[in-house]
Amino acid sequence: MINFMKVNFLNDNCNIVNSGKVNMQLDCNMLDFAIENKIDYALVRFYQWYPKCVSLGRNQKDDCYNDLNLDIVKRPSGGRALLHDRELTYCFVSKILKPSVIESYKDISDALILGFKKLNINLSYAKNEYHNYSYCMNISSGADVSYNGLKFIGSAQYRKNGYLLQHGSIPYSLDFELIEKIFSQNVEKDKIITLNEINPSLSTRQIIEALKEGFIEKFENY
Repeated sequence: MINFMKVNFLNDNCNIVNSGKVNMQLDCNMLDFAIENKIDYALVRFYQWYPKCVSLGRNQKDDCYNDLNLDIVKRPSGGRALLHDRELTYCFVSKILKPSVIESYKDISDALILGFKKLNINLSYAKNEYHNYSYCMNISSGADVSYNGLKFIGSAQYRKNGYLLQHGSIPYSLDFELIEKIFSQNVEKDKIITLNEINPSLSTRQIIEALKEGFIEKFENY
């Protein structure tokens, strides 16, 4: 177990909006840096996407979803495809926290829950549900983060050489019409919620500052 793990935030003074290709390269760079330097602290980055982009899980085919002229990028993590548009994304890198993927996944979800609590938004773990869907937000694991039983934050994890990378999507709003065109499946709208439905008055800066506090509270006393 890591005791009193320091959390370093990477983009306090940087532009957080990048293309999908740049965002995934920066995430991979974080993981490679951690491995090469054998760091004993956590790295956290917050970012957004422009233009909108479909990210594919590590094991998905690259030739999916090309017919709508959207940016497409491959994630280092697994899971299903996701449209990144109006959202805030986080990336967390550290030594592997626990042997169990689901338990370390929950540790990071705990930090998100603590952060949103500071904004008076009470989150919890989602109900574990699996269906044969292409779209990530249609699938809920027991470690995803929900609001009043509705899936809110979807995340995915990758492990390499004793370190983990986890990143996840915090949607402000969802373009359901476009999502259904991309994935050729109906979205279970009644099982998903977005930040604008919970509290549309929050700024990106407010959310990032609250999440920083959540990560510090969770991991600097880990």
